[in-house]
Amino acid sequence: MTCNQRGLMQVRPPPTVQSPCIRQEFSFRPVPVSVVTKLLRKQKMKYQSGPDQIPAMLLKISAPAIANPVATLINESLATGYIPKLWKTARVVPIHKSGDSTLVSNYRLISLLPVMSKVLEKCAYIQLRDYYQYWNYLTPDQSGFRPNHSTTTALLKVCNDIQAGMEQGNLTGAIFLDFAKAFDTVDHGILLEKLKNSGIGDRTLTWFQSYVFDQSQYVSISGSSSLSLPVTCGVPQGSILGPLLFTIFINDLPNVCKASTIHMYADDTVIYTRKPNLLQLEAVLQEQFTEIEKWIKNNKLFLNTDKTVTMLFGTAPKLHKLQNPHLCVGTKSNGMLTTVASLKYLGMWLDPNLSFGPHIEKLSSKL
Repeated sequence: MTCNQRGLMQVRPPPTVQSPCIRQEFSFRPVPVSVVTKLLRKQKMKYQSGPDQIPAMLLKISAPAIANPVATLINESLATGYIPKLWKTARVVPIHKSGDSTLVSNYRLISLLPVMSKVLEKCAYIQLRDYYQYWNYLTPDQSGFRPNHSTTTALLKVCNDIQAGMEQGNLTGAIFLDFAKAFDTVDHGILLEKLKNSGIGDRTLTWFQSYVFDQSQYVSISGSSSLSLPVTCGVPQGSILGPLLFTIFINDLPNVCKASTIHMYADDTVIYTRKPNLLQLEAVLQEQFTEIEKWIKNNKLFLNTDKTVTMLFGTAPKLHKLQNPHLCVGTKSNGMLTTVASLKYLGMWLDPNLSFGPHIEKLSSKL
């Protein structure tokens, strides 16, 4: 892969990239001053600031006076494809959770971005989101970061499909995928190629190239700051565009699941299929998992196979007839995925009969 910093990334698209037919190329439209004013007024009354040392509160209270010049800056950025480097720098602040304060594992990191960059991102996000919605580009198998979708709708979809299988006398075999730091490992070149395939025009793609390249971050703690280091992959933590860009990145994953059902909530992904017997289930799931592993490799993501597990669902009589109610699904490293008897999925504990007994027990123990 070669990169011309003044041109577009030249990459070889992953073999599985496919796109719905979009008949109109996407380009940014000028952002009205009224929209910028509204976004500035929506800022929270916070004194905390990013690398530019400008608190959100200041922009909020001065919105009527600065909306015009801010709109000019935003429209110039969208038109030229250039984003100031400071607007792509994150100030990372460690927040102590609990326990020994000398252990790094007891801290969570908060990424603070310049407020001006978030206003710019919001303007770009609104137009890009509306474009994908108009062309119905996003897969219906994704419930994350979408209006009228939630963890509840995702759970209802998956549980309803499993329950339907039970009523038909079938077994349902499922694989719950665990991506390792999925948001932090997005390859920028592949992301740009997928944006291009989704109908983003070359001039607008230059803006997204500027957005993902030259990202940097530094750590700030107790009044001291580290040196700034480049961020070479991933979507920016705490950003407005990050979740949508990640959704686009994995939007073509369902294309490889032709013989099974897949559902995603952001990177929480489950694939499942319904069959009358265990051997048929295992054959389909093995074929599908092999294709998914290829997709993951082609897209330079990483799967945590130790935490990727299988689960077998069915009525109690159906499962009782099985001598060994486990699913045998192998990995490319010649390992076997673990079959579990219960699993927490999107906040709900699932069990093989969908009795929700384990979930009720977990809740009761907290009373």
